[in-house]
Amino acid sequence: MTRKTNARLAGFMFLFYIACAFPQMVLFNRVASGEGIAAKLASIAQHVPTMRWIIVLELITFVDAVALAVALYGLTRDEDQELAVLALSCRVGEGILNAIPVSTLGLLWLATDASKATAQDVGAVNALGSLLLQIGTWKALAAANCFAVGSTIFAYLFLRARSIPIWLAWVGVLGSLLIVILLPLQLAGFVGGRVTDLMWIPIAVFEIVFGFWLLFKVPSPAGARER
Repeated sequence: MTRKTNARLAGFMFLFYIACAFPQMVLFNRVASGEGIAAKLASIAQHVPTMRWIIVLELITFVDAVALAVALYGLTRDEDQELAVLALSCRVGEGILNAIPVSTLGLLWLATDASKATAQDVGAVNALGSLLLQIGTWKALAAANCFAVGSTIFAYLFLRARSIPIWLAWVGVLGSLLIVILLPLQLAGFVGGRVTDLMWIPIAVFEIVFGFWLLFKVPSPAGARER
């Protein structure tokens, strides 16, 4: 693909990815609401069509992540092909994790069958539901880690090439690094609460601004700054 095509594809995918991932997260938090796993499963059972749409959106984010990775690779490979391949691999890994909706599918299956469970099965159903919710959290954090590393490398390559506005590249590098640093601390239980929400703001600003920028501009090729 040409650089212009890669730029337009990346710009669209930055925005489309957010348009799919954010509603998916909001809808899931709304559907799987309630105090305790039994209440969460009951809520899911009452919102089966919405849960199916959540699964569809989850699968779409796989395409978003892979297409975005390919487009960004096409824009950065001339600067450093090895680093671009590493970033591509991280973003593809993120997409693959998104393409395995085992927790959401499992919760939907469990919620629709929970009403048939006998009194003796209730404990097992609740335990399995808790496990599926935890697996979903672990999977999301693993995908986020792949995203953060890939995003850091791509932003660094744009910064090194001076192919996009310098301030925007710095926002991408620093915003991605912030997530790279804080995600392991979140997994280890050292940070939580508002910090884990606020740490996503810089990278969200970067992706939205950069997405619109790429719809109208094309990053300059490697070496253009030297001519």
